Amino acid sequence: MALSNREIVGRGLDLLRAGLAPFVEREYQRVYGEAWAEEALEVLKDRASLQDPDGQALLKLMDFRWNEVFDEKLGRWGRTLVKELLEVRNRFAHQNPFSLEDAHRALDTITRLLEMVAAEERAETNRMARELLRRRFEEEARREAEKAAKLPQAPTPSGLKPWREVVTPHADVASGRFTEAEFAADLAEVLQGEASPEYGDPLEFFRRTHFTGGLRQLLLNALRRLSGEGGDPVVELQTAFGGGKTHSMLALYHLFGGRVDPHEVPGLEEVLKEAGLARVPTARRAVLVGTALDPARPRPKPEGLLVHTLWGRWPTSSGGWRGTGWWRRGTGGAWPWDRTP
Repeated sequence: MALSNREIVGRGLDLLRAGLAPFVEREYQRVYGEAWAEEALEVLKDRASLQDPDGQALLKLMDFRWNEVFDEKLGRWGRTLVKELLEVRNRFAHQNPFSLEDAHRALDTITRLLEMVAAEERAETNRMARELLRRRFEEEARREAEKAAKLPQAPTPSGLKPWREVVTPHADVASGRFTEAEFAADLAEVLQGEASPEYGDPLEFFRRTHFTGGLRQLLLNALRRLSGEGGDPVVELQTAFGGGKTHSMLALYHLFGGRVDPHEVPGLEEVLKEAGLARVPTARRAVLVGTALDPARPRPKPEGLLVHTLWGRWPTSSGGWRGTGWWRRGTGGAWPWDRTP
């Protein structure tokens, strides 16, 4: 049985609580040290709430100590999200109804805040938001279909073929199973193995991708460069919003990952032939998605390294990790170039 909009918002708030709790505690400890619990208790005025804070308590802890604790890392945009979620939490607590649009807005805001603190729960709230978006498009499509059915049908001009006989749509489009919500490509989700097959599976991705002139030229350039036959070493993608930058990067990522058979991808054999190659070279891919990185949350790496900057995310040719940023070992000792403040 499908959940109601209100139940979905409640589930989103539960995930928000789970994602925010370790971040809020860590940031209070960073600023106040051993006295962090006393500072938090001064905000909540209730020791029980401090021991097991719900979403409202966590958002209150952030809002009341924003300038002292959170402003440096989350900024004005982060506070806007916190303020909005406080209102969502109040509406939920007072049994107010949520429309589909309200529920989607709430989940989208929850996801954005969880992304800012790099909480793992953001993947589930993002999935829930997309599902709501899919439901919204389905409802709009149904209403449009009902409206069109009531309009008088114009006669087809003699000799003019129906468009479906001229351009055959993809099976999921023809069956009505495709919605605009599936256009939301996310490179970070592909890297983390959380993307839908349309974007995460290389073969399925290329089956749904039309080789435009621009994309064809981009792949040609990369094929020549990686095979030592020329090609530009650096490519800057300059398109308007929605112009295909993420789709182009996904095409490069999948093409050189060693999982694409040219015989199974329509149009790829022609691109290889133009590049003068018999097969697709395999590359060691390095990817950074800036919006998926959290400067406030160091990431552990092999051999006990704790990485604080972008430099630590680049692999060396030997398979280790290098950088000139702030590094330190997770347990004891430090590298000679440690510059931890």
